[in-house]
Amino acid sequence: MPSTDATACPHCGWPDRGEPFRVLSRHATATGHTEWTRCGCGSLQVRVADGRGARVVSRSGPADGRVARAAERGTGASRSHLAP
Repeated sequence: MPSTDATACPHCGWPDRGEPFRVLSRHATATGHTEWTRCGCGSLQVRVADGRGARVVSRSGPADGRVARAAERGTGASRSHLAP
């Protein structure tokens, strides 16, 4: 997954700080936490929250239509592994 300094999803244009995004998991770190989230378009994102604030540090391309529609509905349809 490429890292990013953008403040919006390059695939759909939705602001990184905007809702909706779905938190898939949250993990504590020594300086804050890391979140795996899914954008409304289905793009998988890694967000870091620490003393510098919250930001997207890496993201994938949009998911296929089935997974993206499930993310919009908030249902549990997801892939069993993460593709690069």
